Amino acid sequence: MSFMRKGTTVYAGPVLRLTNDGAFQKGVRMNGGTTAVAIGFVLLSVMPMGSTASPTQDYAVVVSRNTGNDAEWRKVVDALVEKHRASVVAWDKSVDEALPELRAQFPRYACFVAQPGEATREFIAQVHRITRKLDDDPYTDCFWGILTGYDVENALRIARQTNPLTVRKVAGGTEVALDRCEEGVWYSETKKNRMVRKEKGGMPREAQGPDDTTEALAKTLTEYHADMFVTSGHATERDWQIGYSYSNGQFRCEKGVLYGLDTKGKRHAINSPNPKVYLPVGNCLMGHIDSPDCMALAWMNSGGVNQMIGYTVDTWYGYAVWGCLDYFVGQPGRYGLAEAFFANQAALIHRLQTFFPGAENVELDSDRRPLSPIRPADGARKANLTEDDALGLLYDRDMVAFYGDPVWQARMAPNKLAWEQTLTEHGGTWTLDITPNQGENTFSPVNKNGSQVGGRPILQFLPHRVREVRIIEGNEYEPVITDDFILVPNPGTCDPAKKYIVRFRAKPAS
Repeated sequence: MSFMRKGTTVYAGPVLRLTNDGAFQKGVRMNGGTTAVAIGFVLLSVMPMGSTASPTQDYAVVVSRNTGNDAEWRKVVDALVEKHRASVVAWDKSVDEALPELRAQFPRYACFVAQPGEATREFIAQVHRITRKLDDDPYTDCFWGILTGYDVENALRIARQTNPLTVRKVAGGTEVALDRCEEGVWYSETKKNRMVRKEKGGMPREAQGPDDTTEALAKTLTEYHADMFVTSGHATERDWQIGYSYSNGQFRCEKGVLYGLDTKGKRHAINSPNPKVYLPVGNCLMGHIDSPDCMALAWMNSGGVNQMIGYTVDTWYGYAVWGCLDYFVGQPGRYGLAEAFFANQAALIHRLQTFFPGAENVELDSDRRPLSPIRPADGARKANLTEDDALGLLYDRDMVAFYGDPVWQARMAPNKLAWEQTLTEHGGTWTLDITPNQGENTFSPVNKNGSQVGGRPILQFLPHRVREVRIIEGNEYEPVITDDFILVPNPGTCDPAKKYIVRFRAKPAS
């Protein structure tokens, strides 16, 4: 282990930590490797997650006995088992009961099938926590999703979906980086009449939009057939309020069906069955299923949504969702949506580790106050981060839902990237190469709106789990290596003529 230095973290199999004297001890937390850089840089390039219907064979379906014994909802479980050759893990009173069997199986993917009444805010938080406890490191240990629907037919449609989605058409009620999209349109939530459109093969162009964008946004779903819809602004479980700083209409729901209601009281029907993903990146409560008549279920039902993310609480800090745009849209084609969600969660936990050592293991009480003291590292002060930032990260950590089958692939159409990254393996030696593209001198965000945008890790997922990791090159980037991904803190700027390399030896996990 003499190749390792202080500031490097390795987690592989049984968690290993580097101590101050250079030795490894099992289960001991090392100094977080503080740095003056304000934002963490995680090197994560992605191997495709099974973009066809081919069996995964590393997939667990987690379901309550009540749901599994229901003749109709059992069809959803059976569809996933057949599609993925999955195992089934059942629980009785609490999903926490699934943890021992999940630890034993240690699946790469876990799908939590839940009837709407089971998919509560507390349930989502429990799923976050147990999927971080399959091994000893603080990171999420598998790609996961919660598969539900307005009714069984809706859930079955999502479960049976096999064809991957390439996101070519994008629509939004907030700013989207259309220069990274094949085509799309968005309407401003903060400036009346502002809209930006990009035609296929063209450049984004600003244009004059209507005073009330309700009908125009509804038509992006019913006529334009957008593959992805992005929203921000005020929302509740029952509506999305389109204008943030000016009067505009709303999207509402009724009996599992979306509709628009403009400022004149006119109703605009929304039935958009084409498969799509939904990112309510700045909305409060859009991911909270508190009754059958809620926006999340309506998006899945009449909105054709196969995968979506969303806050189950009011959002104020914003780290846990806005960063998904950095991964999914800002690096088009590199990450599927499930991977982008996973990567952003890893970035959040790494940020806690780096600037507030030990806080990554802190839980909040019922009033969302930390149960243990939080102490900023020196690097936090240099990065202008305070305990309020730690509280924001902890608040966000377990409060965002990911709905859908985590293996199903939704991926942006390939477009320009700030850098290329490749992962190769030969004889047990792994090499991650990151090469800035011509003219690029920064790993900068492309999404300027929203809170906590930019500077996210570049996550490199490994194609299979590894153990006994030993880094032989790239210690200066302070990499974190778990059993299934690599993470390195972000320098912010980069030398366009330089290739950034992390090289390590590892054995396949047994």
